[in-house]
Amino acid sequence: MKITDVDVQVVNLPLVNPFTSSFETKTGETRTVVRVRTDDGVEGWGETMWGRPVAAIVEHLAQDLIGTSPFALEAFHRRQHMVPFFYGYLGYAALAALDVACWDAMGKATGQSLTDLLGGPVRDEVPITALVTRADAPGADRAALPGALADHAARVVAEGGFSAVKLKGTVDVDGDVAVLRALRAALPGVDLRVDPNAAWSVPDSVRAGIALEELDLEYLEDPCTGIEGMSQVHARVRIPLCTNMCVVRFEEFAPAMRLNAVDVIHGDVYKWGGIAPTKALAAHCETFGLGMNLHSGGELGIATAAHLAVVASTPVLSRAIDSMYYLHADDIIEPLGLADGSLRVPTGPGLGVTVDEDKLRHYAAVNEREGDLTG
Repeated sequence: MKITDVDVQVVNLPLVNPFTSSFETKTGETRTVVRVRTDDGVEGWGETMWGRPVAAIVEHLAQDLIGTSPFALEAFHRRQHMVPFFYGYLGYAALAALDVACWDAMGKATGQSLTDLLGGPVRDEVPITALVTRADAPGADRAALPGALADHAARVVAEGGFSAVKLKGTVDVDGDVAVLRALRAALPGVDLRVDPNAAWSVPDSVRAGIALEELDLEYLEDPCTGIEGMSQVHARVRIPLCTNMCVVRFEEFAPAMRLNAVDVIHGDVYKWGGIAPTKALAAHCETFGLGMNLHSGGELGIATAAHLAVVASTPVLSRAIDSMYYLHADDIIEPLGLADGSLRVPTGPGLGVTVDEDKLRHYAAVNEREGDLTG
């Protein structure tokens, strides 16, 4: 069984409404979609974050895959281990696109789901987090914003059955604290988190963290930059600290542990370079007594299915994961079902999803017209 062809397309898909963080507002997502074909007719699909810069790296790496077996992933990663050194996140994302496509092909060739290939299910459904941003309260001034976002979040939780809510924080530290207080008052029974994407200073992180202790947050994610800064906050704030920004490579794991900087690490198949590295991160977290969760970079259905298989087969991933999947206005696969705040883990061979190639072509044409979305 040998790979004979790799096809790479870039797609733009809209979100149901704008999504705002501390550094951008976006109305859609650009994703890179990969298909590998083998000499015995098996196809494997992958999808990763970002667009044309990543697609160019994928096309270059694909030449090293052609003529090899999709089962020979370790050798491929070994040959290409310097790609993230030169390309950073883009390199990890490119490797992950091909990695997931090969896993999908392996599952289809053997008739096994990706979950089974990764050790079998410990859960059949994966809860996801309701995401709240300031764009969810258009027109609200600073005084009215907390109440408006609390009302919005309460409606989302009631309609979708979510058990966890995450506020995307901003540079307005005091405003974010006020919003979180309103969210807790409106949703006393949900797991509550906030992620300013390192927009706060260390002093402001400490001040806000102490003020938020009474709200019983599940964790405070990346309030400030760097392992050193997170360690200073951790020493003075009793809320668990989570990161998706200061521990993003295995080289950063040991320094974070030595400085007691984090309690929970966010993994991501597409930021860590593939499925096996993400599983290895889970083993590290379990060994050192840390929690783990999954970051979301705007995954469509192919990438979400890979994340679901990882969660389904990994005991330490017991929290509601971050997922923007429910915020997309459309998809390029037959939709994954969301019920009671959870996504059902696909059980078919490989990723267990079916790509709608008409929609793939349509949204690839949108990217051709519009270019990559940047916000």
